[in-house]
Amino acid sequence: MSTTSVVETARRHDGPAEDIELYPVDREARSPSAPSVFETSPESAVVTGENVLKILAAGFSFFFAGTNDGSLGALTPYILRTYHVGTEYVALIYASTFLGWILAAATNSYLIHALDLGLILTLGAVLQLVAHCLRFWTPPFGLYVATFFLQAVGMAYQDSHSNAFVASVKGAHRWLGFIHAMYALGCLVSPFVATAIASKVQDRWPLFYLFLVGIGTINTSAVLASFRDSMKVHMRPNSSEGVPEVETRSRTAWRDILDTLKSPPVYLLSLFYFFMLGAGITAGGWVVEYLVSARNGRLPDVGYVSAGLWGGVFLGRVLLAEPTHRFGERKMSMAYCVMILALQLVFWLVPNLVSSAVAICFLGIFYGPLFATGMSIGSRLFEKRIQPTALGFVFVLAQAGGALFPALTGVIASQAGVKIMQPILVGLIVAMGIAWALVPKVPKRDD
Repeated sequence: MSTTSVVETARRHDGPAEDIELYPVDREARSPSAPSVFETSPESAVVTGENVLKILAAGFSFFFAGTNDGSLGALTPYILRTYHVGTEYVALIYASTFLGWILAAATNSYLIHALDLGLILTLGAVLQLVAHCLRFWTPPFGLYVATFFLQAVGMAYQDSHSNAFVASVKGAHRWLGFIHAMYALGCLVSPFVATAIASKVQDRWPLFYLFLVGIGTINTSAVLASFRDSMKVHMRPNSSEGVPEVETRSRTAWRDILDTLKSPPVYLLSLFYFFMLGAGITAGGWVVEYLVSARNGRLPDVGYVSAGLWGGVFLGRVLLAEPTHRFGERKMSMAYCVMILALQLVFWLVPNLVSSAVAICFLGIFYGPLFATGMSIGSRLFEKRIQPTALGFVFVLAQAGGALFPALTGVIASQAGVKIMQPILVGLIVAMGIAWALVPKVPKRDD
């Protein structure tokens, strides 16, 4: 995610949510005849049976995203050997993913004023399914890289808006914990499946993507079934005031973007995510190749180590969410950064495969709660009117780190060897801790 979400507005109360407008819009500028997905109704806030099904569908979409993101580290050695490319070419995959997130961020503010929630989720689900359908038959390397662009756009649309819906439900912080744990569970499962398939038929490792095609089909069906009541297009030729509807929505979206760019906390929180996602994705994407090349591990054996990282992330999100909230998000997150640095040094300086696997697992545990904690801070730092756009901007810059540093590691590794991953990770973790210290304190106020 997560790999990932754009508008994770985790809340710290269980009170009624009827008065919460999750996605404020300009009510005077918007036509009453054009309902928006950006409003929270009393019906969407109550935990009904129907909404539980929607939450389960949202959780499954995060599981689907995790199976994609968690598989790349395990498959990287096979990608290098099948396509006969150097590590610098893996950088193209991360760059393609980042461009997909850029497109999603650029179009999201406009899309949400035109389509109902169900249609946006369906669009995202279908784009991801198409991407996986293009992978399983060993396509040319250029097309394989391009599928990550398509998959990233779909993931950005579906997961961000699934996240937004869950944030509008009563007791949202618990439901958000559930869907993000599902992402980590997907990241945990996929390396086992990918390694099992690839180690048996090394030249046919893309058959793993048939597994993701099946998951993607279930994901699309779940969206169509659960969100069938919100499959509407909001476009109208003219508003009641005679102003073109598209023009009105465009002005509203552009105003939110400009206000976001004027907010200093947006940049400070983005800096933390820039280094945090850079560290996590670099570790997950290169750990297997590092253990093969630098520690002389056997590929079928060490292919599962990346699963240890994501298993740790899963446990961290399940076990540490409540202590983080209870003892203070800021100081607990700083403590996690210190623990991550210590475990990374163990991973680097103790040349043993078993200790490496254990260290990377515990590193994942302390890394796990950082994403949700940062988004929780952000949802209270930013003015509610610009929350969706601001958190979207934060996450795009996070994806920049998640694409830049793994790509940079690949380019440098092509000259210096993959062992260069270790000092890069240490630098990223230190920068992550410093950036967290710079994030402004949340002003005390009633939500």
